[in-house]
Amino acid sequence: MHAETNSTAARHALVFGASGLVGRHLMLALANAGAEVTAAVRTAESGERVQQWLNNHGAKQPVRTMIVDFDAPEILDGGQNDCASVTEIHNCAGLYRFGMTAKEARSANVGIVEKLIRFAKKLPMLQRVVHISGYRVGGQDPAMVPWNDAHRDALYKKLGAYEASKVESDAIIQALAQSAEISLTIVNPSSVIGDSATGESEQFIGLASTIEQIYNREMAALPSGEAVFLPIVTVDYFANFMAAAAVDPEAAGRAYWVLDDNTPALPALLTHLGEHLGAVVPKFKIPVRVIQRLPRWITQADPETLSFMSTDRYPTAAANELAARHGLEQPDTLMSLERWADYLAAHRFGAAGEPNRRFINAGDIRTFELGDHNSARIIFPGLPVNADTWADIADGIQGRALDLPGLGLSAGDGIGDWRQWLPAVLGEQPADLIGHSVGSAAAVLAAEEHPERVKSLTLVAPFFLQARAAGVASSRLLVSAYLRRATAQRLSHQLTESTANADALESSVSDLRRGTAKRVAAHLATARSAEWRDELRGALSRFRGPIQIIWGSDDPLESAAIERLTSLPNVEFSVIQGAGHHPQLTHAGELLALLRR
Repeated sequence: MHAETNSTAARHALVFGASGLVGRHLMLALANAGAEVTAAVRTAESGERVQQWLNNHGAKQPVRTMIVDFDAPEILDGGQNDCASVTEIHNCAGLYRFGMTAKEARSANVGIVEKLIRFAKKLPMLQRVVHISGYRVGGQDPAMVPWNDAHRDALYKKLGAYEASKVESDAIIQALAQSAEISLTIVNPSSVIGDSATGESEQFIGLASTIEQIYNREMAALPSGEAVFLPIVTVDYFANFMAAAAVDPEAAGRAYWVLDDNTPALPALLTHLGEHLGAVVPKFKIPVRVIQRLPRWITQADPETLSFMSTDRYPTAAANELAARHGLEQPDTLMSLERWADYLAAHRFGAAGEPNRRFINAGDIRTFELGDHNSARIIFPGLPVNADTWADIADGIQGRALDLPGLGLSAGDGIGDWRQWLPAVLGEQPADLIGHSVGSAAAVLAAEEHPERVKSLTLVAPFFLQARAAGVASSRLLVSAYLRRATAQRLSHQLTESTANADALESSVSDLRRGTAKRVAAHLATARSAEWRDELRGALSRFRGPIQIIWGSDDPLESAAIERLTSLPNVEFSVIQGAGHHPQLTHAGELLALLRR
């Protein structure tokens, strides 16, 4: 029989599944609580990423890593001898994925707990095992273990492989822990969302994928029913709960349903987040029981996810009492949901992995920004591309790129927002502005209206110094229709005469389909205005700071414009040979060298 938990004793926590969303936040909570922490990871590279993540998130002490292989005779590379001082094990390991076969799911979620308990039995100082189960699967009867084949097959057929494997592992770990006389605490979380302060999350399935469908206008109807309850819990609250439960004497042999009782009903939750993200929220609603009977090609949802749309409620009183004993408070529900949704959208629901991506409020306009938020080197992208196409350049000059109002991922209506938006973007320190295409107009307007806050101007392919676009570019309807339907390959060929840049344009295509095509067409039409072009040329000539004008040899400026500017002592010209209107796509190295100079 292992010793009873003593919350004042030295803690050594061994965390399986350490590289996952919950595992990393749990280790952060444990390290900051003063525990010695060992992370069980599958590869050395995974261990390095975990260490870097913990360092970046302010871990107060280092974490040791060990390689785990659940298929090896000894699941940890050092065996139990290197874990002799471990007092608590946290099992965050497993596979959260829909569409698995029963064999895959059982190997990942059932096989792991069997091997983990066999390992745990050998640890002399072990006081507690904390196991993550699930709010829909917890509370199984260990007396039914071992399951017969008929019962197992029926359950896997009814629930799907993922959920059934979690049900089975819940029962098995209880039975094995009882047999081994191991003190076990089970935590049953609801849908785990991002950090309550930052929204950070790398988990993009489940509820996150539903929000993505709404955001991308891929959902025709919402589920109806004010009683439909898909509860959430923030990952930082859940991690702190696990850390507390491991040393709480009353938690031995208990199971806790950990979720936020204040989670809105599912239709209200989806509507709120859709509106927060500026998405077009479907007005049509379908009862959940009908959705669960529709074919997958209509719902666009994995059948295994549909059982989570339920009216069930869960026994949270014990978890709330434990949280109160340890001074844990649920963070504000709606604020946490909004920050999570912002993080998902800013990272394009997993398609964009760069860390420095965010939404900011600039002049009361929800604005997407990437790069160094504190940098005074600011990039305004052109049309019809977005800030993502400038991410490497922004990184290379330690700058930041922002989608103009109404374009890319930014809210707003367009050029009419610039006067309130630009001063908020500039900040207090004098800025070096880099404007591309129509973004060059934003840069010049900022310099004209706030000269004391603009240090220099770099204009890349400034449209107002080039010949006016002719023909189809003057028709908003045709341009908008073309852009809404353009593929990345087609857009790449249109912009660069090659399909080589299609991958870099996938995010721009996504934005155009989501609703920016109409505003892009309006900007292009405005850019043809002779009056506006003259105003911008005049404003540029009045700016007294350094001006660098960069263009591609295949996308020339008007000779008359060059002649007028040549007489100004503060203007420098640079031509990139072989480049067209989008050198950030085709000649990034040459462009970066000029910007660094």
